[in-house]
Amino acid sequence: MIVFDRLWETMRKKGITQYKLIHEHGFSTGQLDRLRKNDNVNLFTVNTLCKILDCKVEEIIEYKPD
Repeated sequence: MIVFDRLWETMRKKGITQYKLIHEHGFSTGQLDRLRKNDNVNLFTVNTLCKILDCKVEEIIEYKPD
């Protein structure tokens, strides 16, 4: 299972809030909800997050076997 637990920590470290993602970077509240629920998101979203946070994929995503 892919989880986004690392995303929230990376956002905190980089000073990016959910409010900033919505209002400054055009993220939808639905997209953030999918990330919070570890739901399906596309690679475009992952790529955009990496650009915004200036980080590597492994800093926002983790694979946890079932």
